[in-house]
Amino acid sequence: MKNIFLKIIAIILVISNSSCKKEESGPSLESIKKSAISNYSNIVYASYSDSYDKAVDLKNTINSFVNNPSENTLAAAKQAWLDSRIPYLQTEVYRFYGGPIDGSNGPENKINAWPMDENYIDYVVNNANAGIINDSVNYPTINKDLIPNLNQTGGETNISTGYHAIEFLLWGQDLSATSAGTRPYTDYLTTGGTAKNQARRAQYLQVCADLLVENLAYLVDEWKPNAANYRAIFEAAPVDASIQKILLGMGSLAKGELSGQRMLVAWDKQNQEDEHSCFSDNTTNDIIYDALGIENIYYGRYTKIDGTIIDGTGINDVIKKANSSIDTKLSSQLAATKTAVEAIQSPFDQEIINTDGRVRVLTAITAIDTEANTIVELAVALGISLSL
Repeated sequence: MKNIFLKIIAIILVISNSSCKKEESGPSLESIKKSAISNYSNIVYASYSDSYDKAVDLKNTINSFVNNPSENTLAAAKQAWLDSRIPYLQTEVYRFYGGPIDGSNGPENKINAWPMDENYIDYVVNNANAGIINDSVNYPTINKDLIPNLNQTGGETNISTGYHAIEFLLWGQDLSATSAGTRPYTDYLTTGGTAKNQARRAQYLQVCADLLVENLAYLVDEWKPNAANYRAIFEAAPVDASIQKILLGMGSLAKGELSGQRMLVAWDKQNQEDEHSCFSDNTTNDIIYDALGIENIYYGRYTKIDGTIIDGTGINDVIKKANSSIDTKLSSQLAATKTAVEAIQSPFDQEIINTDGRVRVLTAITAIDTEANTIVELAVALGISLSL
């Protein structure tokens, strides 16, 4: 009897130990990766949906402004533009890997291309006849066929549509060190207005808003769940191929685009024309929300414009399983980036020319570049090749 009792105890201990080991080991790295890919898709869809909704709001306020030009309706349209940038900037981390936004037929250059030669679209100081709007001979009809076909014709800065075209048409050139552009609402008054071709300018602005909504609708459709679209292909691909794309988006935005093209170039040249949102003086917010987009994907969370929070498996959960020290390192760097970009003062065009501001901007550039290097290190730890 004693021997039977001891055997029963031994069996219980073996089962208990086996159960504990299984619990300690947790889900496999492969399953965590799959969960991260699925949650990534959810975040992409939610943030593009938010961007689309805010673009619709922008379109509606622009229509209201054009139908009744006034100081108040222009201010409302400007605020709608600023609001629309908040979700969209957080989506830029989904670029750089040939997805729907910037694949061979992607609409990225029709949504957020920059920097732009504003005189390609409309009048500028010392040239009242500049731009498509003021050229009724070559462009007698302004419509959805004309404007996108003219985008970047003859040069990358010949931008005819997208957020920054709308920005210019609302604010005008920024000719002041103390304020953003000050285009008057009277540029849209057809009776007693300023700057000729007011009706054509209004039509141009409305068409740009319509095109923005349509291009964002395309991206929403490509990422919606349970459909025959890019998302289905992305989620069905080998897990490491999709993880590589996620990391490539994060690292490329951080290194080449944000810290490099959008910040270092402007910091180095000290030229207002090289800043991202130069007409509205919104560049500091551009930087903050681009950086937040990277953080969103790393932690697998996104706060929707209605306050709903998506919080699931992130890249941090993937690397914790493979190499927790890299997670600790990158988490610290992301926090440093957040502090640095939020320290940049607005307007950005003044930060890059004054001594203290240049220090703040360079600190942020260095922080973002540092996190990009760690994203490459993270990829290596997962056995994934990543070249930024």
